[in-house]
Amino acid sequence: MIDVEGNRSPRALGQYTSIAFGQRCEQAGVRPSTGRTGTCFDNAITESFFASVECELIDRRTFRTRSEAERALFSYIEGFYNPRRRHSANGQLSPVEYERHHALKNAKDLDYAAA
Repeated sequence: MIDVEGNRSPRALGQYTSIAFGQRCEQAGVRPSTGRTGTCFDNAITESFFASVECELIDRRTFRTRSEAERALFSYIEGFYNPRRRHSANGQLSPVEYERHHALKNAKDLDYAAA
């Protein structure tokens, strides 16, 4: 969209960015969709994750190669984000702690039901 003075509106710039982003994803061989169509809750969780990755990893260093970036991302997710980083959505437990807590609770519930 262009206003009467010939300037692009922020909405038009966002649309252009989305198109450019989609094209970059296609060139890289990745699919940009992060959730089910029309389900904003899927996107909120994914957006939060990627904001954390950007702030806590990408903005803090420069990668010389794609392979180096892939290794750093794997280390961030498997070495910090899942086992140690606390999440407000999980009652301030890390994802690994939350799964462990949930599994123990379910095991106790099953033991109680079997008794």
